[in-house]
Amino acid sequence: MSTPFYVSPQQAMADRAEYARKGIARGRSVVVLQYNDGVVFVAENPSRALHKVSEIYDRIAFAAVGKYNEFENLRIGGVRYADLRGYTYDRDDVTARGLANVYAQTLGTIFSSAGEKPYEVELIVAEVGAAPEDDQIYRLPHDGSIVDEHGSVAVGGNADQISSYLDQRHRDGMTLSEALKLAVESLARDTNGSERTLTAEQLEVAVLDRKRPQQRKFKRLLGRQLQRLLDEGSGSAEPSEGSEGSEEE
Repeated sequence: MSTPFYVSPQQAMADRAEYARKGIARGRSVVVLQYNDGVVFVAENPSRALHKVSEIYDRIAFAAVGKYNEFENLRIGGVRYADLRGYTYDRDDVTARGLANVYAQTLGTIFSSAGEKPYEVELIVAEVGAAPEDDQIYRLPHDGSIVDEHGSVAVGGNADQISSYLDQRHRDGMTLSEALKLAVESLARDTNGSERTLTAEQLEVAVLDRKRPQQRKFKRLLGRQLQRLLDEGSGSAEPSEGSEGSEEE
């Protein structure tokens, strides 16, 4: 009679974590930075249909890396949670912290369940406040833990190297063009330290802008508006002709 194969619970959890981390690392990175008027999200993503960055509620946005179908399900669930809570109670009761707790419970349950594979995703939930010190940024790894981030954060791809680069260069009070330039520089660095060139067509960029008069603070930066900000950040901006470019709420 053969001896049953035994794997300790610790080893089983370590194997599941390694499986999820490898899946996440295969994706292109996303970075999130605070700037003087809000929070900017920058992802290397040439697709205009499959978004890595999305609006959740008035002041809250979501970014993710990993398997698209998995984090899209989480995004939809977050929107439903926010809409229901805002309708049942008050719009101000919908917070990034509450949403992060919901995501943490979902990811933690899936990760610890022996009957299904762990989600190969890593999430960022951010909320813009009335002032920079009120901004909130939470990172949620595959196991459902919550990390409270400040200033800048990177997930996916070579996130450790990108995070180190951002930590050394990010500062409080950066303008949007300065923060965008830093984000693109960090994404353009390969694991061996060499730099690539990322164009506006290869980027997905959005902001939570506290200065917007609308209740909804989320805005995508597209077309000429994005290109102008990239040019300003590189110091090669040309005189404006009065066009603000495309904008999507």
